[in-house]
Amino acid sequence: MPGTSPDENTDTPDSSGGERTGYSPALIATAVALPIALLIGVVVAAVIAARTPVEREPLALGPVPAPAAGGPACATLLPALPADLGEYTRATLVEPVPPATTAWQLPAGGEPIVLRCGLDRPLEFHRASPLQVVNGVQWFEVRDDAAATATWFAVDRETYIALTVPDGSGPTPLQAVSDTVTAQLPARPIDPGALPN
Repeated sequence: MPGTSPDENTDTPDSSGGERTGYSPALIATAVALPIALLIGVVVAAVIAARTPVEREPLALGPVPAPAAGGPACATLLPALPADLGEYTRATLVEPVPPATTAWQLPAGGEPIVLRCGLDRPLEFHRASPLQVVNGVQWFEVRDDAAATATWFAVDRETYIALTVPDGSGPTPLQAVSDTVTAQLPARPIDPGALPN
């Protein structure tokens, strides 16, 4: 009577009553662990890439009239300015750099914050101009809606200082620069222009 030999491959029930799959526990563990390890590797690479600083292009700024840029007020102020203004960090400027000028940009670039020292009194600044006091400094604002920026002029120091900030940069840049101006330059009475006709 024909029978089966013990070494023939046949499905036999396992201890739970089901059929054996033929996959070892080590193979199953590897199949589960491999996608998890791959996912962890992708997340770690993304975090490292996000922390790697982006190399920004040097920033080109055009000159503006600044007759007092070489004066003692600007020589005192510029070296004392902070390296960072909130999320903005000091930018490298293309030569020739306008005198008494510095700038900051976001790590990814974009519109800069620009400080210029030693300027003439702004034409728009007159006796009826509204002023805003920030950390001890009187500022006069000139909006440029087309460029989505505001230029703030410190009007109560030995020289006029302009800080141009892009919309959305928040209050930190103006506050930090105000702190530096207050610490470095004594206040003076304001000297607004005549009222326009």
